[in-house]
Amino acid sequence: MPADLLLYLVIAVMVLIIGGGVFLGLVRARTARPLPPLPVEERPSRVEVPESAQGRLARLRSRLARSDSPMGRGILAILARDRLDEGSWEDIEDVLLGADVGVGPTRELVAHLRSRMRVEGAATPERVRDVLREELVRVLAPDMDRTLAVDGRDDLPGVVLVVGVNGTGKTTTVGRLARVLIADDKTVLLGAADTFRAAAVDQLQTWGQRVGVETVRGPEGGDPASVAFDAVQRGTARGVDTVLVDTAGRLHTKTGLMDELGKVKRVIEKQAPVTEVLLVIDATTGQNGLTQARVFAEVVDVTGIVLTKLDGTAKGGIVIAVQRELGVPVKLVGIGEGADDLAPFDPETFVAALLDAA
Repeated sequence: MPADLLLYLVIAVMVLIIGGGVFLGLVRARTARPLPPLPVEERPSRVEVPESAQGRLARLRSRLARSDSPMGRGILAILARDRLDEGSWEDIEDVLLGADVGVGPTRELVAHLRSRMRVEGAATPERVRDVLREELVRVLAPDMDRTLAVDGRDDLPGVVLVVGVNGTGKTTTVGRLARVLIADDKTVLLGAADTFRAAAVDQLQTWGQRVGVETVRGPEGGDPASVAFDAVQRGTARGVDTVLVDTAGRLHTKTGLMDELGKVKRVIEKQAPVTEVLLVIDATTGQNGLTQARVFAEVVDVTGIVLTKLDGTAKGGIVIAVQRELGVPVKLVGIGEGADDLAPFDPETFVAALLDAA
């Protein structure tokens, strides 16, 4: 067969093959069934608008005023007696100690109350209430800086490390804090570094999705420090204001929880300074919460306290005790089960609520 004829045959066969493929593709495209819609639970939900700080503070006072804390009520009842003898002051000490205020702050508060009542003599119930209000606010150290350090500098994000044992509401606090920052017009990214609890990672991602915030996560059981590093790296690349990093809260490695937290902080600071370390404490645990606080403070330089579950069965005095123990301010308090039930802590609002309940 001549070479030219063979070449023409090869070209003709190639044209037929290509043409047939294109024709079959067009037929399939016309006859293909459209993809089914996403199930409702997988569709992107509408982004929520978190509540402002003003609304949170108002609800804080209302919730605390309805709580079962006996501290304000008990002290006022004793101070209103016709005669304050040594037994009365011992009763006041018992009320304060029972409210988890702690020995040192209790003695200081009673000494100040005794001195003022002795100088002022007989007083009306209204004046007694005012004196108690002033002394409780004083012992809560109203001059402490309770500002959240959530802003970075030099084009780096602020990095907030949230620590605490499991069961205190740590992951929920991270999600709620994201809402607080979003309400203040901050841009936020979440780092799910509690890699040994898949439920915690999923929970944090759900919190983020509700307000349109990205969550960086790693493989289950992966290196928490690696996830924290990736989160800060992503936050820096995207130019967000704040990266919130949730951490593990239980012993799950041979090196120990505290060693791991120290590693997470060191790895993060290879990229950006940690601007805030928030320790989450369950307010209902009383003196056990203080023990936890001491251990964490030795490892990660705690800069602020978050007290969860402050409404309901919390005794209230733990606020005074933990601040005095660590020299670190309570910056946020959890006051309920709702998404926006995390409020800035304000000593005057707190004391007013305690006395309103009296």
